[in-house]
Amino acid sequence: MDLGRAFLDNFSFIATLYIANYGLALICAVREIMNSRTSQGTIAWLLSLALLPFPTTFVYLVFGWKLFDDYAETQTHSGRGWRPARSQELRIVDRSTGSDWPVLTNVAELPFLFGNAANLLVDGDETFASIFDGIARAETYILVQFYIIRDDSLGQRFADALIARAEAGVKVYVLYDDAGSYQLPARYKQRLRDAGIAVFSFNHRHPFLRFYGPARINYRNHRKCVVVDGKEAWIGGHNVGNEYLGLDPRFGRWRDTHVHVSGPAALACALVFMEDWHWATGSELPLQFPKEIPTPGDEPILVMPTGPADTLEDCSIAFSEVLSRARKRLWIVSPYFVPGIEMQTALFAAAMRGVEVRILLPEKADHLLVWLASYSHADQMVAHGIKVYRYAGGFLHQKVILCDDEIAGVGTVNFDYRSFNINFEVTLWFTGQDMVRSVEQMLETDFEESVLTTEQHLRQRNFFFRLACQGARLLSPIL
Repeated sequence: MDLGRAFLDNFSFIATLYIANYGLALICAVREIMNSRTSQGTIAWLLSLALLPFPTTFVYLVFGWKLFDDYAETQTHSGRGWRPARSQELRIVDRSTGSDWPVLTNVAELPFLFGNAANLLVDGDETFASIFDGIARAETYILVQFYIIRDDSLGQRFADALIARAEAGVKVYVLYDDAGSYQLPARYKQRLRDAGIAVFSFNHRHPFLRFYGPARINYRNHRKCVVVDGKEAWIGGHNVGNEYLGLDPRFGRWRDTHVHVSGPAALACALVFMEDWHWATGSELPLQFPKEIPTPGDEPILVMPTGPADTLEDCSIAFSEVLSRARKRLWIVSPYFVPGIEMQTALFAAAMRGVEVRILLPEKADHLLVWLASYSHADQMVAHGIKVYRYAGGFLHQKVILCDDEIAGVGTVNFDYRSFNINFEVTLWFTGQDMVRSVEQMLETDFEESVLTTEQHLRQRNFFFRLACQGARLLSPIL
């Protein structure tokens, strides 16, 4: 009798869970239909939810359910719509460059701004020396945002620099990504807070996202930015960790690129940070912007933030536009090369119209699945006449694009589905000839330290390696 009752009780419990899971699967299916962007992806989700609701519902909550609807409201509240008018009022809009690149300006919802000074920072020593000097110059505020912050020797030096300025009366705000910085210990953050520094994770105000913790790996804030007083900004590929200084014996030299900008573009970077801060914390930063903005140079710069809250696939649109404009050369550098069909098509089209397309990728792997998938996509490029180089001088992590002699982009965007469609990213676009030439010279040096992939290399790939690459390629949308 007791055994039968226990069976019925357990059966009722299991049946309840089973029905609840199907109910959750139905909710997920309806949301996927209403927010569908590609029929292939939606059909795949719907079939999986119907045929295998467990564990698909939980997978969908991590990889399929976008929870950034209110980020768009934050953008509106922060005044993104009036920024072009405000820039016009301040007389810092470069109308000529903006008219040449209307798609990029529409994506950024910011205009090209003139009057900037900019210089490339190659590798970690140069980058962090510049950042530390800038932090020491801060008088009113410092804005810090990184995907990864580590509690190692560089992380401690970084904390020391911020604490020193906080103790001098400078307001310091730090924002980090939950997934990228999941190993950052509480004691590190508490040390900053004890010094009066405001420290928050990107998902601080959003309990459902925080519920997943490190497992909530899909939607990430991948931006890396430091802003000092709204006058200077640093953006690029470096995070805060010893490996970015080339101190990790596994990777050796860490080849990366950052950019230091001074002028109106730095203020635009501050505005991007303010949006993220508002979404993460629910509060606005009490920053006062100057009525007159210094113009220390003559470089036109567009600050382009993109992310999963965009109404359209803005990052893909912007990069597709640049690829379609290439007539002589198109050089792309990325640690991860997992392009969607639209990017593949744009690259093939560029090669067919006679553009010299070069793609520079790392020889070493840091994320195995992404590295394998990159090989599959890159080998397909080689088979269609596109030049693919593998960097042999260390681990390559920079995110750079050069189109003809017209425009160069440096930022946080990898050439993969994740950066184009899922992550929060930021790119700086330069059209001034000094910066374009600087990027060209930097990449020429990188190509000299790289090995060109040939048809012979493709023939030498063994079957099991090619099978692993093709298998990893199937996971491209979530890598």
